[in-house]
Amino acid sequence: MINIKELEHIKIKELENQYPFILSFFENNKLDVEEYEEYTLEEYLSHFTAEEIDEWAIDIEKIKSDLESYINQMIEFLGLEEDTVDSITIIAGNNKYGDKENFEELTINKSEIVAIVGPTGSGKSRLLADIEWAANKDTPTERTILVNGETPDKSLRFSTSNKLVAQLSQNMNFVMDLTVREFLELHARSRMVDNEEEVIEKIIAAANELAGEKFNLDTQVTGLSGGQSRALMIADTAILSTSPIVLIDEIENAGIDRKRALNLLVSKEKIVLMATHDPTLTLMADKRIVIKNGGIHKLIKTDAEEKGILKELEKMDDIISNMRANLRKGEVLNSQV
Repeated sequence: MINIKELEHIKIKELENQYPFILSFFENNKLDVEEYEEYTLEEYLSHFTAEEIDEWAIDIEKIKSDLESYINQMIEFLGLEEDTVDSITIIAGNNKYGDKENFEELTINKSEIVAIVGPTGSGKSRLLADIEWAANKDTPTERTILVNGETPDKSLRFSTSNKLVAQLSQNMNFVMDLTVREFLELHARSRMVDNEEEVIEKIIAAANELAGEKFNLDTQVTGLSGGQSRALMIADTAILSTSPIVLIDEIENAGIDRKRALNLLVSKEKIVLMATHDPTLTLMADKRIVIKNGGIHKLIKTDAEEKGILKELEKMDDIISNMRANLRKGEVLNSQV
């Protein structure tokens, strides 16, 4: 929350740069700041004479209070407040038969990758949903999700802006008639970033490193393939989104460079959880949650032996990736790999 005391010694022009919507507040309150941009807020509010205060019925303390409320409301509405999330904790609930899950609690820290594995229909998506909505014994599993060791405030849990969590589902189909540039500009402006063009260039560059087939800023988002759409959203989430938790459902079906995608997200200090059937992705994770009968059945830490197996799997992946690239070029495959 912004406190008015934090703002009083900031120049008007700096406040406008940081909170562009503040201009509407000044206009609505008939406060002309055009010639006072080098003044601090305190200096500006103190420049009125006693006669002006009396004639225009200026209430300085009320203006300060209203401005503080206005800025905080706009920050919440626009989803600009960054929530520092160092960890999330899953406290055991029940499986679909009502039996207690086979663990007490699991804490996941930022920059960690956790895989969620289990048969189709076992409850992987249910766990992702519990985390997304910060369950508090109010879902079918009766799990509890803590953020930084505490129960999240209700206003955070049920926020329509979903600030804590970015979920990347299996299908990322766009319906907006926009170019990639226009889509990213809308998101950048909603976040009020200062270096909009630089951020957009970083996102498109990162997306093209992930995508099997490159695209540019003038491409219509409705014309992106499934893999390109997923690549764009992962890059956008990593670079522009303030959501500290990323939930991914079956990234192996996205047609993107999976390893780069995960490394990109972790480099931005995100907490990454992914439901997957892919052994390479599973072993890339720091640990994995095994789901059975709708509940968490087992927790496994990826050990040194499995990391060794991962290296062999990655070699196989490289061979398959090269073959895929050659097939796309129209080449004939041979046994010399």
